[in-house]
Amino acid sequence: MLERIFGISSALAENTTNAAGTAATQTDAGSTLLSYLITFAPMILIFVVFYFFLIRPQKKKDKQVKDMLNALKVGDRICTIGGIYGTIISLRDDTVELAVGHQDTPMVLARWAIRSVEAVSIENDAETLN
Repeated sequence: MLERIFGISSALAENTTNAAGTAATQTDAGSTLLSYLITFAPMILIFVVFYFFLIRPQKKKDKQVKDMLNALKVGDRICTIGGIYGTIISLRDDTVELAVGHQDTPMVLARWAIRSVEAVSIENDAETLN
């Protein structure tokens, strides 16, 4: 079957007439299968390593960011990807309005531009926000 898929010719048809030839053919087919497995094992191993070291952690990180963006609420103190700190005034589907600076200047940003939610919120009077 593998021989037909990969287009490799074999001596299977030559040795089908006698019992000794059939046993030798089965041994050849087994060794051929083993050689294919040894050939493709490094590629399979590389894919497994890429999955566990690159793909899986990135999926976890993307899920955490998505959960963080969905959990935003008015009054949260955030940091944008540009390094601007502000407090959320209002939320829409894909935009966020912030109050920035001592004068609470309004600023509209895309939701994806939020890097993190800070631990200090507007209700916490013990910390200075600006």
